[in-house]
Amino acid sequence: MIELAMWNLSIPVGVPATTIETRVLAGGYQDHYFQSKEGAIFFWAPVNGTTTESAKYPRTELRETFADGRLRNWTYPEADNFLRASLSVSQVPSTGKIVIGQIHALKSSEPLLKLEYQYKTKTADGNIVAKVRLTPTAEIQVVNIASGIRLNQPFRYVINLKPDGTLAISLNSINWSARMDPTWAARPLYFKAGVYTQDNTGYETEAGAARFDQLSIEHRELVGSAK
Repeated sequence: MIELAMWNLSIPVGVPATTIETRVLAGGYQDHYFQSKEGAIFFWAPVNGTTTESAKYPRTELRETFADGRLRNWTYPEADNFLRASLSVSQVPSTGKIVIGQIHALKSSEPLLKLEYQYKTKTADGNIVAKVRLTPTAEIQVVNIASGIRLNQPFRYVINLKPDGTLAISLNSINWSARMDPTWAARPLYFKAGVYTQDNTGYETEAGAARFDQLSIEHRELVGSAK
């Protein structure tokens, strides 16, 4: 089973969207948008769902916390930071786009990284792209990581932000990396994972959905780093 005692959950209900706290989530919480069964977790976010503050798209998405529910934020020089997931995308909205993993910045609407699945109707498969900001104020750099990923096709990603500022992404057997500008070093960051549907027009039947069979966070603290 996937360990849920290190996350809270945003669901696209209420204004602003509702947050399910860590204790409740780890206690077996399930609803229309989030389910835990068969050793996996399932996310569903319809295009007409409500949004979190300052966002324009709906999400059913986990946000990194401590086990006691406090929000976990970290700076990358303190540790070797990993987000690992094995998943399959089962539904996309008419734009074809859902975000499946993020490194977000505290109190900012401009994340360091969005990992996005982009489905193309013409080829009946999708690309997975990294949308990266090399500095906190930079324009997004879009990098194609993988192609030919079909709906319901399992794949695995590892996002690793190293203490020297190197961002490394591996997807199945494909590897990509880039060095972040040192201006990111003091910024509090956190991981997110799930389904952030990149569309907000249509009926409830139009949605983003995914199944995660594995999902984990690791922060390998450096010797002598502050807790």
